[in-house]
Amino acid sequence: MKRYLVGGAVRDALLGLPVVERDWVVVGATPEQMLAAGYRPVGKDFPVFLHPHTREEHALARTERKTGSGYRGFAVHTGEDVTLEQDLYRRDLTINAIAQDEQGQLIDPHGGLRDLAARVLRHVSPAFAEDPVRILRVARFAARLAPLGFGVAAETLQLMRRMVEAGEADHLVPERVWKETERALLGAADSGPDYRPGVYFETLQECGALARVMPEVAALAGVPQRAEFHPEVDTLVHTLMCVDAGARMGFALPVRVAALLHDLGKAATPRDELPSHRRHEQRGLPLVERFSARLRLPNAQRELALAVTRDHLVVHRALELRAAKLLELLERLRAFQRGEFFEQALEACLCDARGRLGRENRDYPPVPYLRTARAQAGAVQAAAVVADGFEGSAVGEELRRRRAAQLVRFVQEGRAAAAAAASSPAAPCD
Repeated sequence: MKRYLVGGAVRDALLGLPVVERDWVVVGATPEQMLAAGYRPVGKDFPVFLHPHTREEHALARTERKTGSGYRGFAVHTGEDVTLEQDLYRRDLTINAIAQDEQGQLIDPHGGLRDLAARVLRHVSPAFAEDPVRILRVARFAARLAPLGFGVAAETLQLMRRMVEAGEADHLVPERVWKETERALLGAADSGPDYRPGVYFETLQECGALARVMPEVAALAGVPQRAEFHPEVDTLVHTLMCVDAGARMGFALPVRVAALLHDLGKAATPRDELPSHRRHEQRGLPLVERFSARLRLPNAQRELALAVTRDHLVVHRALELRAAKLLELLERLRAFQRGEFFEQALEACLCDARGRLGRENRDYPPVPYLRTARAQAGAVQAAAVVADGFEGSAVGEELRRRRAAQLVRFVQEGRAAAAAAASSPAAPCD
């Protein structure tokens, strides 16, 4: 039996990127021989084994035959007769279909080395069209490798369009769509500040898949906004700039999800009101709920996206709020609770402010202002109220009264200083 290093390990090494994990394909072996050699089986759909010492995955060379719709409709064949070339033929992209033997020799039957040099993402064979997950994978690779100058080959993009038109994308299950989307939003371990997850959504939009898997996001394309607030005008362009801003600033996944979803309501603005978007926050809430339910987002992502959708305009105008409204905002954003929710909400609003053409590095006074407001109001603790003799529901009422009084002083004395802390005047937000 022979084993070959395949896939991402070979590709990334050739690109000079860190190799995170190494996968192997084994030719000329049976499952019984693998077990006898000490390998541990882990595969469910086809034979995959862990090396007894390195724990790296070793899959028996295999071929696949389409038997039904979607990405699960395959019959898999493994055997000693399956060649390396046959195994590589079933892979998605030419740059992922390069193998390396144990002596370091490269085997490249499908031109992967050529496409690495040309910075092209090209499908290996017509078999690509049999698995709709590959649409998502190509979009994810396009985002990951865009900083290196990669783009999708025209014929591959056309094949993806034909797959969408044939209804293949409709067979993608929600969990798989969101898993690939999370991976695209986060990027790889080696993704730097120039990583643009927005390319993932742009690629899906270009082949028509975005409207099938995320219609609420696709509906933002071409929706105009007021140019004084949004020089980029197009709402989908703005949304993807917000997502890219989240990646550029290294924010956590829930923040990037909230940045993606915060303006869904703009697609529901009546045409006679455009390019203004009054009440788009309220219109967006049921759309975020629908998106989250269909794709089965984790609660932490859903709740942050709803809060940011509801309150991002209030955060933008935080310096204008009276003390009572300021306290209400802090409470809605869980400023006095443990956890990251408050900070992540502010970070998502910062993404919104910086996801605008020419304003990518703008100062954003609401963030330091609201942090200071929380510190001022949060200095009033329930323990002090209880020590003063309050009991039961009266404790909460008195706590809010004292915090509101603290914020009255803060607004009167601290607003000017907080606003002056910005090094340049703030551009308008909406």
